[in-house]
Amino acid sequence: MNFAALHELLRQELARRIEAGHLTGTRLAQLTGFRQAHISNFLNGRRSLSLDGLDRVLEAQSLSINQLLPATLDLAASNAADAVELVPVVSPATALSQPRLAPASVIESLHIALARLEGGPSRAFAPRAEWQRFVAIRVDSQQAAAMAPLLPRGALVVLDRHYVSLAPYRVAQPNLYAVRSGGTLLLRYVDLDDTHLILRPLSLEHPIQLLPLPAPLSLADFLLGRVCLQLSDL
Repeated sequence: MNFAALHELLRQELARRIEAGHLTGTRLAQLTGFRQAHISNFLNGRRSLSLDGLDRVLEAQSLSINQLLPATLDLAASNAADAVELVPVVSPATALSQPRLAPASVIESLHIALARLEGGPSRAFAPRAEWQRFVAIRVDSQQAAAMAPLLPRGALVVLDRHYVSLAPYRVAQPNLYAVRSGGTLLLRYVDLDDTHLILRPLSLEHPIQLLPLPAPLSLADFLLGRVCLQLSDL
């Protein structure tokens, strides 16, 4: 569990209390001594708290870190040496548009061993380094049809939004990417020629798509990230 994941757990708990009518942003600002704008930015994922600020919020709400950790984390951490990452499940539109996720955008959260996610470099370019790295989306019927039988409908795929390079992650195995096509997120294999990004489905029943490349080229304008993990049984 890293510091960013702890922040997200606290945001989710505060959002739950606000939705239940037990708390307001104004009241939390009064209890902690923060300005209301500072609390609002934290609750909406626009900024983080310092360690001291985190302690102040926990104390104001009579919370401990152990109370924030979900029970499922105990099962995932049966080997105490394995760190666990909290990966938010969001809509494709949210994955495309939100560098830092607002609590209201998170559908659910997955607890995944960090070793399954960070086996290699992020390959982030500078602006993308500010984005929350790992998010998950659920494969819809159109995505599943284009990538059948690799991606079944309803599967969850975890995206590494820092990986915006076409360099292979594993030798002799193509990367699968989440790609921005207009306002749509596509899951495709990707190649590059002099003038186009080439999006390749797995199913022969679906056409190859060509995206014209602007000059100068920035792959991050098209590549949302690499599919780094598929979970078909959730």
